[in-house]
Amino acid sequence: MLLLQHEEHQKELLTNHIEIQNQTMQHIGREIHDNIGQKLTLASLYTQQLAYENKAPHITKNIEIISNIINESLADLRDLSKTLTDDNIAENNVYKLILIECEKVKNIQKCAVNFACDESNTELEYQYKSIITRITQEFIQNSLKYSKCKTINIQLNYVEKKIIYTLSDDGIGFDVAAVKNKGIGLSNMKKRTELLNGVFYLKSIPNRGTLVEVIIPLPAISVN
Repeated sequence: MLLLQHEEHQKELLTNHIEIQNQTMQHIGREIHDNIGQKLTLASLYTQQLAYENKAPHITKNIEIISNIINESLADLRDLSKTLTDDNIAENNVYKLILIECEKVKNIQKCAVNFACDESNTELEYQYKSIITRITQEFIQNSLKYSKCKTINIQLNYVEKKIIYTLSDDGIGFDVAAVKNKGIGLSNMKKRTELLNGVFYLKSIPNRGTLVEVIIPLPAISVN
């Protein structure tokens, strides 16, 4: 009885933690869009006006470079704001959420991505979907930025009441010991896994690629 109460209490704490985290991210997303986004838009308009009024070619070129940087930053912030404030996680199952991230990779045509899931119609609770999605985004972002990989492989399985989630790339790899306490992305993935009482494994071999395996105790699921 006490064990059951403890488990229910831990589950309630986790749910509250995820809800607070989600509300915080939505607030940040709105601030990015409404505050920082508007300031960058205004700065972009000023640079366009300067370029129009200025008659010195070399200065005009510098103004255009600054304007391009501002516009690229504005586009990045809009994407970030949309990621933080959208309802995709609530509206879709975990299969669809991972598929959306894979489609983003395919659209930028920087590398190939393969995704396999043995139960595409499995529904997970919001906190599980949220954390799996964020881990996916973090891994993909790291691979695209640093690994110079040609392929990213993602696999989601359900084995013995556990979620086994594996992400790997065939990039240049890195020395795990050297970045263990410095990699914010890696630390975020590990912390998110531990929020669900999961275990986070990381393996990377220079010139052969990186593999992340996340093992999470399976919550109650429903299969349609």
